Amino acid sequence: MDWSPDFAKNAYLDTLKLCSKHEEQCDSCSTSEPESKEFISALAAGMNAKFIVEVTPTASPSTIALAAAARQTGGKLVCILPEPRLGESQKVIDDSGLNDMVEFKTGDPAELLSSYENIDFSLVDCKTDNYTNLLEMLDVNPTRSMVVADNLVEGRTGLGGHVKGMENKGKVRSTKHPIGKGMEVTMIGKLGDEFGKKSHSKGCHSRGRGGGGGGGGGSGKRSGKSEWVIKVDENSGEEHFFRMPKSL
Repeated sequence: MDWSPDFAKNAYLDTLKLCSKHEEQCDSCSTSEPESKEFISALAAGMNAKFIVEVTPTASPSTIALAAAARQTGGKLVCILPEPRLGESQKVIDDSGLNDMVEFKTGDPAELLSSYENIDFSLVDCKTDNYTNLLEMLDVNPTRSMVVADNLVEGRTGLGGHVKGMENKGKVRSTKHPIGKGMEVTMIGKLGDEFGKKSHSKGCHSRGRGGGGGGGGGSGKRSGKSEWVIKVDENSGEEHFFRMPKSL
């Protein structure tokens, strides 16, 4: 999968717009990790993820973000919930035309997750007590995929570079806290692959302002304050994510 800066930018802007609307309509909503939603949306869309899976206690702005990414790539988001608690996020998804991008599944996440294979992009909310088992159960696309462990608080740990079934089969790298203090991003690629070196060699940006495609357009509450930069080390092929403040 090549990196698409246009998909990343459009998903970022789309998420910024939709989540700003959601926050305006939901007085009780909290944003403990500013811009994390836009970040994961840009990651999923930029890598052209077709099959996205989220495991979460309740639908949230992260669900909106991943649905926006799926709209860019022409993919599908499966959102696994322990019980049908959709609330305002479901309304925003419906009102924004994202309902075709999302398939909600309710029940025991461990049982439901075992049904899905070759996941391109996955996000697991680590507030749940059994989150470590859920992370280990993920059947990732061994060629190229990403796993986001979110809400890693109070000393909780993510995959730490270890993905079940990938021993000696591919490259696995975990980046802890690329934004905020509660997130880990794990990147998986096949052995011998330069892991995005070619498509990233000049860097790419997803900015919080400006126009451009994908149903995004416009700007939101935090537009213009920073930009995401993704670069690859020419020697190791390792990917690096930076949030850079924009000069005034």
